[in-house]
Amino acid sequence: MPETASTTRAPDALLPSLAPLLHEWLPRQRWFAGKGRRVTGFTLDAATELLPLDGAGPGLLHLLVRVEQPGRPAGTPADCYQLLLGVRTQLPPRLAPALIGRIRQGPLAGRAVYEGLRDPRLAGLLYERLRTPGRTGPLRFHATTALPAALAPRMLDAEQSNSSIVYGDSYILKIFRRVSPGANPDLELPLALSRAGCARVPAPVAWFESGASTLGVLQPYLRDSRDGWRLALDALADGREFTGEARALGRATAEVHLALAEALPTRRLERAETEQLAAAMDRRLHAAAQAVPALLPHVPGLRAVFAAAGGADGTGVLQRIHGDLHLGQTLRGSDGGWAVIDFEGEPAKPLDERRSVQPTVRDVAGMLRSFDYAARTHRPWNADWAARCRAAYCTGYAEAAGADPRTDPALLRAYETDKAVYEVVYEARHRPDWLPVPMSAIERLSTTP
Repeated sequence: MPETASTTRAPDALLPSLAPLLHEWLPRQRWFAGKGRRVTGFTLDAATELLPLDGAGPGLLHLLVRVEQPGRPAGTPADCYQLLLGVRTQLPPRLAPALIGRIRQGPLAGRAVYEGLRDPRLAGLLYERLRTPGRTGPLRFHATTALPAALAPRMLDAEQSNSSIVYGDSYILKIFRRVSPGANPDLELPLALSRAGCARVPAPVAWFESGASTLGVLQPYLRDSRDGWRLALDALADGREFTGEARALGRATAEVHLALAEALPTRRLERAETEQLAAAMDRRLHAAAQAVPALLPHVPGLRAVFAAAGGADGTGVLQRIHGDLHLGQTLRGSDGGWAVIDFEGEPAKPLDERRSVQPTVRDVAGMLRSFDYAARTHRPWNADWAARCRAAYCTGYAEAAGADPRTDPALLRAYETDKAVYEVVYEARHRPDWLPVPMSAIERLSTTP
C-alpha cells in the first residue's frame, strides 16, 4: 500500500502561496480551456497529499482548483481543473522542463513545484494507487481486475484537453484536466459496453474519482494499433483506396451503437424534438454567418436543409452515442479489426449535454466529415476518394445495424451541415488555409437536393 496522507496541512495557506505560479503556468497549458481570458483568482475545492510533502521530496499534491475568469454566465460555477503537482527541495536536471516555479511563501516556501505527471516516480505512484482500490481523503480508487506491479510510465504529448500516461505499453491512463460533477462518458460508456459484451471498445480496468466527478480512467493500451486518421492519410499518399477499411469501420460504429442501445436507456425521437434540433442548428448558422461572411451566399440553401430536418416525422430513436466521432477516434489493430476510443464527447460542451441521448446519425455525420478532411491532405484534392469512403462507411453501417443511415437523409444531412458550419468558423479563426475544406461541403450541402 503506498504511503499517503489524506489532506494537506494548512490548506488555507496553500493556495495563496501557489497562486502566483498558477497565474503564469495554467494559461500556457494546452488543456486549459480559458485561453484568451485573464485569470482573476482561484478557489480550492480539494487538496490531497498522495505522497507526503515532508522532507526533501518528492511529494505529490493533488488539487482540484476553480479558476475565476471574466465572462462566465451568471449562475454557472467557475471551471474546475485537476492538478497533480510534484514538490521537491531540489529539482533534478532531467525534470527541469516540468518546473512550474519556486514557492516564495506559505507552508511550502522554498520548494520547487513542477508537473508531477512528468516525474516517473510520481506517475508510477499514481498507477500503484490505482492497483490498490480504496480511499485517500476525498479521492476514491477503483479497479475491476488485478493489475501487474511496477510498470514503467511515460507521459504522452499528443493530448489536447486531457493528459495521458502509458504504463509499460500495457495500459493507458487518461487524466481529465477540466472536471465537472457527474460520470464522465469516457468511463460510463466503455463500462456499459463492456458489460454488454462489446469488444470494439477497450474496457476500463481502473479509475479514480472525487465526489461525483470522474478524474481518470485506466484502460488497456492498444500498442499494435494505428489510428484511422493516419491510416487514411497513408492510403491517400500511396494512391490506395480506403473503401474496405471504411466499410469495416462503418460496421464497427454500428456495433457500438447497437450495444449502447442494449446497455442504456433509449426513447423515441418526437416530432417536436426534431423541430427543436433544427431550430438550434439554424441559430448556430446565423451566428456563424455573422462571424464568417463567406457563408452568407449559402445561408438560404443551408436553412432549407435544417427546415427539411425540422419538418421530418419524428420516427427515429434517441440513445447514447460517441458524440465526437472521427477517424482520429478509431484504432485498427494488427488483425484488421477496428476499435473506437475517447468517448468523452466534445470537451467544450457541458457534461449534461454530452451525456444526453441523441440520434445516432450525429456520429455518422462526424465520420463523413472526417473523410472529407482526410482527402484534403492530398494534392490535388481527392474529393472522389472521400465520396467513395463515405458511401462505403454507410454501407458497412447498414450491414451491421440493419438500417442504412442514408434512409433518414434529412436528419443526416442536417447534422453533416451543422458540423460543416462549425468547421467553417473554426477554420476561419484558427487555420484559414483549411477553410476550403468545410466550404466545399457547404457548397455541396446547400445546393444538392
